[in-house]
Amino acid sequence: MTLDVGEDYQIRIAPISEAHFTWLRSRNYAGWVVVMDEHTERHCFPLIEPFLGNDRIVRISVPAGERYKHLDTCRYIWEQMFKAGVGRRWCCLNLGGGVIGDMGGFAASTFKRGVDFVQIPTTLLSQVDASVGGKLGIDFYEVKNSIGLFANPEAVWIDPRFLDTLPEREIRSGYAEIIKHALIADTAEWERIAGLETIDADEWSSLIGHSVDIKRCIVLDDPYEKGARKALNFGHTVGHAVESYQLNGENRLLHGEAIAIGMVCEAWLSCQEGLLSEEELQAVTSYLIRVYGHLPVPEEGFAAMVDLMRQDKKNDDERINFTLLEAPGRHVINKTATPEMILESLRYYNRVGIHP
Repeated sequence: MTLDVGEDYQIRIAPISEAHFTWLRSRNYAGWVVVMDEHTERHCFPLIEPFLGNDRIVRISVPAGERYKHLDTCRYIWEQMFKAGVGRRWCCLNLGGGVIGDMGGFAASTFKRGVDFVQIPTTLLSQVDASVGGKLGIDFYEVKNSIGLFANPEAVWIDPRFLDTLPEREIRSGYAEIIKHALIADTAEWERIAGLETIDADEWSSLIGHSVDIKRCIVLDDPYEKGARKALNFGHTVGHAVESYQLNGENRLLHGEAIAIGMVCEAWLSCQEGLLSEEELQAVTSYLIRVYGHLPVPEEGFAAMVDLMRQDKKNDDERINFTLLEAPGRHVINKTATPEMILESLRYYNRVGIHP
């Protein structure tokens, strides 16, 4: 399956093969930089290594995890590129999840004012979300993606075989973005996935393709997040704050787990705004807790989480910005909520427990 993102690049959903690298070599790069973490170096690099041949390759491996998505890691990547003599006619292959895609793309786009890069997402989360749309960056002052830029890759290569390297928790984390895309833009797809008891391996390519296409259409309509692209923020205002607050604690959440909490809270806010019915709120809440379980949010951290939301780059002045649901499959952007309402949404999530 191949999807065009305007005239800028293509998204290919298929096992990576010699044909991918034949196309890339036709662009006459001087060499490749492969950015990966210790997990993707061990489990995913062997799937692409046979196609690299005798080309000039610089391998850069960094520690895995969101806690390393910061300026010091970028500095290490830049240092390795300098030491290896990488120039602007090279291409960077970012082999990993959302952290590697965001940070590797950021490092490539700023190195010597820009080196081409290809996104090779290896997690479900990065395949359906982070690798598409050209948003790159790192975390700063514990605020996610607060330093970054927009830059498109030369291509995105999505190979469903990489999912076989992932633990179940990582698969579930990525699935949150598939749920989000359906909730904001496709009623029929929401109804379909809400009815799934299990997901067979054969279904992943279809789910990924459908979800990527939703994001692709939104990105094409608004590449620099001036308006329509804000739809993709559903669940993320609360979710990012919860994720950031617990990033360095014992109960660290994966991105999708935090976004699932955020979607429950923001569905509740949608209901309080008179947009989402009580029945629809219960359906969304019940499904998300069925998939993700219930991970209580520490109430002693609520105020700190609201402070993190105030730092969100989507905000306008002092108001905390949300994307809310009008109904499953329809959204509305640029809604705001008071700190008191946000606190109540977190209490709602904690209250519903395992019996929403």
